[in-house]
Amino acid sequence: MAAPMRRRLAGFARTLRDNGFQVGLAETRDALHVLASPAALRATSFKPALRALFCATHSDWQRFDEIFDAFWRGEGMRQRQVLSGSPQVSHAAARKIAEAHVPQQALGLADHIERRRDGDNDSQADGRGRREGASWAESLSAVDLRHVVDPQDVAATHALAARLARAMRARLVRREQVRRRGRRLDLRRTIHRNVSHGGTLLDLAWRRRKIKPLRLVVLLDASGSMSLYTAFFVRFLHGVVDAFREAEAFVFHTRLAHVSPSLRDRDVTRAVEKLALMAQGIGGGTRIGESLATFNRWHARRVINSRTAIMIVSDGYDTGEPEQLGEEMRRLRRRCRKIIWLNPLIGWRDYSPQARGMQAALPYVDLFAPAHNLESLAALEPYLARI
Repeated sequence: MAAPMRRRLAGFARTLRDNGFQVGLAETRDALHVLASPAALRATSFKPALRALFCATHSDWQRFDEIFDAFWRGEGMRQRQVLSGSPQVSHAAARKIAEAHVPQQALGLADHIERRRDGDNDSQADGRGRREGASWAESLSAVDLRHVVDPQDVAATHALAARLARAMRARLVRREQVRRRGRRLDLRRTIHRNVSHGGTLLDLAWRRRKIKPLRLVVLLDASGSMSLYTAFFVRFLHGVVDAFREAEAFVFHTRLAHVSPSLRDRDVTRAVEKLALMAQGIGGGTRIGESLATFNRWHARRVINSRTAIMIVSDGYDTGEPEQLGEEMRRLRRRCRKIIWLNPLIGWRDYSPQARGMQAALPYVDLFAPAHNLESLAALEPYLARI
C-alpha cells in the first residue's frame, strides 16, 4: 500500500473526528486493512466498508456520505480551515471551539469541512472563521461560568474543560529530571557543572522523563450553593480521570461518593448519567467535614501516596461543625503532598473567606485559588508541574 494513500486515509479519519465522529486508533487501523484489501479497488465496496467502520450513530450514518464525497471526490463541499461554519449546536462545534486556541499544525488536524455556499464572501460573513473562532474561545475562557447561559457557549466551555484536563496531563508527562544517565543532554546544567574545569565538558548532566507521575485526587462539592458550577466541573472531572493515568474523583454534598469508575466511560453523557445515579442528592446541603471524615477513613490509604495532590473544589459553606472540618483537614494534610482548594467565589468582587468552614480549612491548604472560569483552571498547570 502506497504511503500517499495511507496519509490520505489518515487525513480522512482526522476529518471525521473534526466533524464529531468517534474515530480512534483501532478504527484507523482497521481502515488501513480495508485499504489494503480488494474492497479498496472498487468504489462500490470501499465507501460502504468505511461507512460501516466509522459510523457509530444514526447521525454519523446520515452525514457520512456527504463528508466522504467532499474528501475523496471534492463533490458538494469545499475544504477550508474553519472552526465552526454551521449555526446549530453540535458535538462537532464544541470540539472545534475547544481546539481554537491550539495551533492547527501542532494538532495535526485536517481542514474542516463546510457546506458550499453561493459565494466566498457569504461564507466568511456567516460562519466563524479561524480567527473569529479563536477569539470566541479566548473570551469564553475569561467569562465567569455562572454567566454562560447560551447552549452553544455551554457546550464550548464543557469541551474546553475536557481539553484543558488533557493538556494538563500532557504537560506533566513531558516533565523531565536531571539524571546521571538519560536520553537528552541538559546543556545549561552541564555548562554550570564544568565551570570549575575551565569550561571543559567533563561532568555531563542528562535529562529523562520522571518515573513517578503526579497523582491527582479531586473532591467536588456538588451542593446547592455550587449548582451554577457543578455541570462544568463534572465535565472537567471526566477529562481528568480520562487523561491522567493516576487520578481519582469524588463528589460530596451531605455524603461522599466515589465516582471514578463511572467517569472512566469514554461516552461523556453516559458517564454523567452514571455519576448522577451514584451521587443521589446532588444539590442539597453540604457537610464537608463529614465527607472528609469518610474519605480519610475509607479511601485515603488506597488513593493517596507521597506524590498525591488533593484538589478540593468547594465554596467552603459547611453546615457541619467547623472543628470537625479543621480536624479532618489536618489528618488529610499529613497524608498527601499538597492540598489545593479551588473556590469559585474568589473570582467574585469583594469576596473574602469569612465562612466558618473555610476559615477552619485554610491553615491546612497549600494553594487557595479561584475556579470561576477556564483561565483560573489553566493557571494551575505551572503549579502542578512543580509538585
